[in-house]
Amino acid sequence: MSQEIEIGLGKKGRLAYSLDDVSIVPSRRTRDPQDVSTAWQVDAYEFDVPVVGAPMDSVTSPATAIAMGRLGALGVLDLEGLWTRYDDPTPLLEEISELPAETATKRIQEIYAEPIKAELITRRLHEIRDAGVTVAGALSPQRTQQFYSTVVDAGVDLFVIRGTVVSAEHVSQDHEPLNLKQFIYDLDVPVIVGGAANYTAALHLMRTGAAGVLVGFGGGAVSATRNTIGVEAPMATAIADVAEARRDYMDESGGRYVQLIADGGMGDSGSFVKALALGADAVMLGAPLARATEAPGRGKHWGAEARHQTLPRGYRTDVGTVAPLEQILFGPSHTADGTTNFIGALRRAMASTGYVDIKSFQRCGVVVAPYSGRR
Repeated sequence: MSQEIEIGLGKKGRLAYSLDDVSIVPSRRTRDPQDVSTAWQVDAYEFDVPVVGAPMDSVTSPATAIAMGRLGALGVLDLEGLWTRYDDPTPLLEEISELPAETATKRIQEIYAEPIKAELITRRLHEIRDAGVTVAGALSPQRTQQFYSTVVDAGVDLFVIRGTVVSAEHVSQDHEPLNLKQFIYDLDVPVIVGGAANYTAALHLMRTGAAGVLVGFGGGAVSATRNTIGVEAPMATAIADVAEARRDYMDESGGRYVQLIADGGMGDSGSFVKALALGADAVMLGAPLARATEAPGRGKHWGAEARHQTLPRGYRTDVGTVAPLEQILFGPSHTADGTTNFIGALRRAMASTGYVDIKSFQRCGVVVAPYSGRR
């Protein structure tokens, strides 16, 4: 049962937990790390590791999407980012990485004021497809109606609709909102949609026919939604709630399984592993992959929240550069700070709890253990 706390006489709030508040508990059975499987699948597309590169310009370029694909992960290109606004965004990526902190947001807004070009969407997706990896692109709900036909015609394999909060019941007085259920029904490709942060919102998104649901708001390291609009969803509780919605939806739909992808606030390998233990099938990583030597952000990290023209809800931050992409995913690690060897950490946790695959690992025991501040 959920626990409510009285905030004041007129308001109660539900107690919720972040990933830092929980820990995985070893079980009576253990295994060798090499004997576990880290594979996952969404629709007909299979991946060796449960890692999705976030659609953020500091993380995923066509080149890094290809690199992720070749390493067994999935890179998602932001189809509203610099790669679809400029023929060659490289000088602008370099400029953003070197901007002083006090002027970065204003200049980012100016750079992203350049219109999105349909022909560049097609060119970038073709580039990824020609490399022979799974092609995934993301649009916000506001841009989906404008550009989805371009995306589908370009040959995308997985279509991602990603926003701070995405609902199946958006209401507007001045325009016809996206009918998500009809849109997914008419589309010929699997759709991943989110974010959703509670049981009810996730259940409604599952009922639209989505192949996957993003859990959370994304942009953990670069998000200021709590500071600007007062919105935040502690991820441990959000993932567990949405996992329960999936169980109920499976009963309701006669067994249809919707993939859960945890999105945001997983800057180290421990948080990544705990997200999977709590019910996620895969994790969308931003900051960890922005630390790669190949990352287009050059050690800086920002998301779509930073470029909003009237109310930016994020900022550019310095995450540094720690290692090549392959080492971040597969190691070896040379520090104990959780910035490299994410898959090695997952294998070790699965082995320590005795589970052989991600779906069974979701049943592992956890405890509430508030973060002590010790690393």
